[in-house]
Amino acid sequence: MGNPLKVVITGPESTGKTTLAEALAGHYQTFWVKEYARIYLDQLQRPYQEDDLLAIAKGQLASEQAAQTKAGKLLICDTSLEVIKIWSEVKYKRCHPWILAQLRQQKTDLYLLCTPDMVWEYDPQRENPQDREALFTLYKQMLEGKNYVEIAGSKEKRIQAAIQAVDALLT
Repeated sequence: MGNPLKVVITGPESTGKTTLAEALAGHYQTFWVKEYARIYLDQLQRPYQEDDLLAIAKGQLASEQAAQTKAGKLLICDTSLEVIKIWSEVKYKRCHPWILAQLRQQKTDLYLLCTPDMVWEYDPQRENPQDREALFTLYKQMLEGKNYVEIAGSKEKRIQAAIQAVDALLT
């Protein structure tokens, strides 16, 4: 059996990515990859540093690779290396060459780009409540030329739009 089709949910913080990943995995009865940064940062006993982003990227990629055998025909990813690239460039004005090399090699069949039209919710790991529109523009620029669909509106509208996009990919 070949690799599953890979759907990545991306976009600025507090745009419903995790909620959408869970809903899609449930709808399609498939496996989803959680955002490794949350797991990593929850265990970190200090403020994160630039080197931590490389460790997060490696953990995210390892999680995706491990999930491929569990996913069947469709793999849902709550975030991706694109998020880490933008995070690194915004915070540190550069991105580790390993992350850039992995981005060039990775194959994603569909990106679901979540718009920042939801109310920002506080979370101790979130840093950019005022910059979501600017970050959204960076995501759009990075996804130019790739297969992506913008996901907007209420939770229900987002889920329906995402299901439509994934159904189109599957047919």
